[in-house]
Amino acid sequence: MAEAEDVKFKVTIDGIPVEVAPGTSILNAARQIGGDIVPPAMCYYSKLEGSGGKCRTCLVKVSKGSEKDPRPMPKLVASCRTTVMDGMEVQNITSPEVVEARKGVVEILLINHPLDCPICDQAGECKLQDLGYEHGSANTRYEFDRRTFERIDLGDKIQLHMNRCILCYRCVYVANQLTDQRVHGILGRGDHAEISTYIENVIDNDFSGNVIDVCPVGALTDKTFRFKNRVWFTKPVDAHRDCPTCSGKVTLWYKGEEVIRVTARKDEFGEVEEFICNTCRFDQKKTSDWVLEEPTEIDRHSVISANHYELFNPPKVVKENPILQEQNREQLARTEKLK
Repeated sequence: MAEAEDVKFKVTIDGIPVEVAPGTSILNAARQIGGDIVPPAMCYYSKLEGSGGKCRTCLVKVSKGSEKDPRPMPKLVASCRTTVMDGMEVQNITSPEVVEARKGVVEILLINHPLDCPICDQAGECKLQDLGYEHGSANTRYEFDRRTFERIDLGDKIQLHMNRCILCYRCVYVANQLTDQRVHGILGRGDHAEISTYIENVIDNDFSGNVIDVCPVGALTDKTFRFKNRVWFTKPVDAHRDCPTCSGKVTLWYKGEEVIRVTARKDEFGEVEEFICNTCRFDQKKTSDWVLEEPTEIDRHSVISANHYELFNPPKVVKENPILQEQNREQLARTEKLK
């Protein structure tokens, strides 16, 4: 039994070899290598059982099936749903065919998705925004009217903007696996598919806020944070509290000395490490409610890093300038005399 557990498959992705356990997907094998060769994923979520296989952004080319059968796979495959074989060779960013196919997938995802990044709270954290920048085209070939939906409030803390939804199913899986009873899902087929089933009145559980964290676009947003700020003007800090419902491990997003948002902590792939309850997310927004740990580690390529700090005790947003304050007082005195 111990010998079977020690078996490793050798896989080569974009010329880089890695040894992984049997049953590992190509996507997770690439994640063990890291860097630019990791395929993008809009629907796959390692913490959610059954996710993946819907968005097709993680397509790769298998140029060699295995040592026993070296024939290449005839078509591009979804790396999140394809398990590795010993001796398999995979091409991702080194394959022009993959890059071209991914460009087409992005075009499909943007057929109905409105380009309202300037007013969308997901801007700066949006995977579709990143994909559109890396693989998108300047123009679309779609000439028909886009589908439109009215915005729906999911309780008093979450808003659903179906126009932006790409039907990744993540919020459905979260409801399935974190709550006792799922009350929403996908209704309709094709262009008429939408998240629904009396969603406006029914979603009411202590973990409902996690649908915000798993949504890869701006379809599900935090109403307590909407239009308050841009993420690149905020400073995230890891913190924790003794919570009876969840782990209590979160990221606090500061603007100055004010906590304007609380989210679950995410790993390098943007996936939640541990889901948190609504009490931690929406009701605990004072520094005194938390034990601060350290500044959240931010990828230097992220727009959030532009305003990030490494020291735990950051300076105030507005620094005191005694000389300028004195000049302001003198100007005010001169103005008062002229009244």
